[in-house]
Amino acid sequence: MRGEDIQQDELFSYGSLEERVPAKHPLRPIRLMVDEALKQMSQRFDEIYGDEGRRSIPPERLLRALLLQMLYSVRSERMLMEQLEYNLLFRWFVGLSANEPVWHPTVFTKNRDRLLQGAVAEEFFSLIVRQAREKKLLSDEHFTVDGTLIEAWAGHKSFQKKDKGDGDDPLNPPPPDRGSNPTVNWRKEKRSNETHESLTDPMARLYKKARGAEARLGYLGHVLTENRNGLIVDVRLTQAGGTAERDAALAMLACKPESKRVTLGADRGYDTRGFVAAIRGMKVTPHVAQNDSHRRSTIDQRTTRHEGYGVSQVKRKRVEEVFGWMKTVALQRKTRFRGLDRVGWMFTFAAAAYNLVRMRNLSNLSVQAA
Repeated sequence: MRGEDIQQDELFSYGSLEERVPAKHPLRPIRLMVDEALKQMSQRFDEIYGDEGRRSIPPERLLRALLLQMLYSVRSERMLMEQLEYNLLFRWFVGLSANEPVWHPTVFTKNRDRLLQGAVAEEFFSLIVRQAREKKLLSDEHFTVDGTLIEAWAGHKSFQKKDKGDGDDPLNPPPPDRGSNPTVNWRKEKRSNETHESLTDPMARLYKKARGAEARLGYLGHVLTENRNGLIVDVRLTQAGGTAERDAALAMLACKPESKRVTLGADRGYDTRGFVAAIRGMKVTPHVAQNDSHRRSTIDQRTTRHEGYGVSQVKRKRVEEVFGWMKTVALQRKTRFRGLDRVGWMFTFAAAAYNLVRMRNLSNLSVQAA
C-alpha cells in the first residue's frame, strides 16, 4: 500500500543532539581532542576576556565553528552561520542546543583581533602536537621542511608605485575608464617589491615559487613535519622572499633540543652552502635533494651513500599532502584576510586542523589493525 506524502509540522522534537550523531561519526574523535585542548586553554581565555562587561560568545564555540569551516570547506562565516541554523551535526560540534539562536557573522570580526592578540591559534596548535606526542605518533629524529605560496587577498592592479608623485607617468598614462575596475597598462614598466607595494595589502609581496611560474602577490607558509606519520610539529608564515624558506627552516629547527641529532629532508631549493652549513652546526644532518643543475651541489657522497638519505627523500614528498589538504579543504590557497598576523593566525589554525584529521585517521588504522 502506497504511503501518503503528507507533511505536518511537529511542535516538539524528542531526543538530544548527542543521540542524533552516530556513535562512529568521524567528527566524534576530533571533538574529544578539541575539547581536551580547549579545556587546557581556559586560563588564557580568562586573561583575554576579563571579568567586566557583557558576556560574550564563548571563545570555545567560536574556535569549534572556525574548525568546522575548515573541515567542511565553508567559504565564509556568513555561510557557516547559515549552516548552523539547520545543520544539527554542526550544532552538536559547536556546542549549541537545537533551539539556541545562532550569533551574527560579525561576531567573528569583533573577536578575531582579541583571539589574535592572545596567540590562541599558536597555543591550540601546540596542545594538539602535545596530544600527538603523548600518543607516541611523532618521530623525534627525522623531519621534513618545506614552504608554499599563500595567495594574498589583493589583485595585481593594487600593486602600484610607492611614490607616485603628483603628476601622471607619461610612459603609462591613466586609463580612460576610471571605474572600479579600470584598464591598466604595465608595458615598459618594471615592477618589484622595492619600488611597488599593494594598496590593498601592503604586507603582501610579489613572488613566484618556481622558475617560469606566474608571479603572484602572497605570503609564504612553512611547515616542519615529522617523517613517521607526516604530522606537523611547527608552522610559520612569513613575507615572500628569496631566502624566506631557508630562514624559516632555521627558525623552526632552533626549537629542537641542542643535544639531539636529527635529519632534515628538503627539496633542492634548500641546497645552498650557507643553509647546509648552518643546520650542520645545529647537529642536523641535511638530507636535502641535490641541486646540481649547472652547479655543484653542497650535498656530497658522504651524505647520499647512506640508506637513510634515500628514505628521507621518499618521506619528504608527503609534505605536499599537507599543503594539498590545507589549500583545497582548509581554504588556504587564497587567503581571505589581510596582514601578516591575521593570515598567519589562520594558517596556524589550519595546521592544527590537519593534525586533528590525521590523528583521527591514524587512530582508526590502529583500531582496524588490532
